[in-house]
Amino acid sequence: MLFFVIKRCSIAAFVLGCTLQSCQLVPEVLPALNPEMETAATAAFTRFTIPKGSHYADRSSLKKVQTAHLRFAVTFDSTAIYSTIDPSNQGDINKLYGLSDCGNDHHTNSARFGWRWYKNRLELHAYAYTNKVRKSAYVGAVTLGKATVCEISLEGEQYVFTMDGKTVALPRACNGAGEGYQLYPYFGGDETAPHNISIDIQTLP
Repeated sequence: MLFFVIKRCSIAAFVLGCTLQSCQLVPEVLPALNPEMETAATAAFTRFTIPKGSHYADRSSLKKVQTAHLRFAVTFDSTAIYSTIDPSNQGDINKLYGLSDCGNDHHTNSARFGWRWYKNRLELHAYAYTNKVRKSAYVGAVTLGKATVCEISLEGEQYVFTMDGKTVALPRACNGAGEGYQLYPYFGGDETAPHNISIDIQTLP
């Protein structure tokens, strides 16, 4: 069992829900699945696993981020198929990948992609907090086992989410490059993961 370590993160920030909880491990690497991606043939993914009964992924290490652009590839497998105990929770959006922003915690300002298994398909959503107001918007559905490239651009006072040529914009509370910490896969909502869920992610230039 992994012992979670919080590095340079105060107890107050932990209470706010920072996903800064586990040690960074040597990543497990998987071959890229989509040859059309703009990466070398030897490019590698990191596997994040959300254990059964947990919210957090096993590789949620503290990582400072300062950028105006976040681009990554993601692959889901059959472990992303789930049914919630309470049917009303099936529509809840799980969190995928992104960053906190404006020098604040992620429940104040942040942008990330979210995901859910809903109506027999894997959906990706734009998901953001702007001055503690949460907003989300459907972007598109993805195919299990296929790598999908996602991008978050911080453009002035908006976040622009792009996936497979589809674009959604949500409001932002500050300008300039984003300044915060990395946000990792998270299950919930109200419920924890009903079984081990594996998500493969590769950060792209």
